[in-house]
Amino acid sequence: MSHSVGKESLALKLKGPTHEKAILTNPVAPRMKQITGCLLVFAGAACFYFSSAAVRWSKQHVALSPAFFVFARFFLGFVIVSLSMFIKQHPIIPRKYSLLIGRAFANTAAVYCFYTAVDVTSLAQANILNMTYPVFVALFAWITLKKQRDPFMTLALLVAFGGIFIVLARGPLVMGWPHLWGLASGFCGAVAILILNASRRWHDTETILFYLFGIGTILIWFLFPGTIYWPSGREAYYLILCSGLSISGQYCMTYGHRYVTAVEGSIVASTRILIAAFLGPVIAADPPLTLRGWIGAGLIFTANLALTLRKTKKTTHQ
Repeated sequence: MSHSVGKESLALKLKGPTHEKAILTNPVAPRMKQITGCLLVFAGAACFYFSSAAVRWSKQHVALSPAFFVFARFFLGFVIVSLSMFIKQHPIIPRKYSLLIGRAFANTAAVYCFYTAVDVTSLAQANILNMTYPVFVALFAWITLKKQRDPFMTLALLVAFGGIFIVLARGPLVMGWPHLWGLASGFCGAVAILILNASRRWHDTETILFYLFGIGTILIWFLFPGTIYWPSGREAYYLILCSGLSISGQYCMTYGHRYVTAVEGSIVASTRILIAAFLGPVIAADPPLTLRGWIGAGLIFTANLALTLRKTKKTTHQ
């Protein structure tokens, strides 16, 4: 009996470390987390696209201004964040009011410009131009930081702005001026991202969102008082649909980035450009993108990927 036990113990000792190491380094669990994260980020990108589609769908049945959609999005977000903080007993601890207010103003401007672009242009072009915010973030870095002015960064920015020009152009050197709303949303979104990066050093996510949604709600209320009113049932349906999809997209993005790297998340999030290019004619009865539109979208998408990969590679080397 003891001899048998000894043999079993010896066998466990011989294979134990290897067996234990195999369990600890089992790639299945990390791989499933990565897949889950990518799916969540993709779902977030899709939610943001369909939230803009809700604005377009509403035009067939009701007359709602872009400002009303922005107000509904921020108001619903404020209610959800406030309830979450109350349930968790999470304290509100503002430390840098300038950053909280700046982030709220920039993000409100970005969302308003985006919904206006959806209202006056095609769904595809509004989403494609909205996704130029990584390009503007890189441009700000190129302007303010001398070490960022290397040939790769310069070439990527030229490719990106070449794509932007192609998307905006309606003919030889003729710009589609209504589409500048989409470009403005990308620019304001970049400013909001830069302020957010600074604000995160001082504030937690809940505090940032609390002030973002709260200030955004008040700002739209005062800037567009004539467009905010008690909606009818059908109007409320589209307002809630758009707001709910937007907030769902934000939560999907937030949780998805817990399981993927920054580069993986950025690449998957950029697929909103492709979603918009493919689904516009199906979802919103938009005319299909022309060859010019596809080339412009492809250049912007490629530049986003290149800038993301460069940033990650540089961070790794440092």
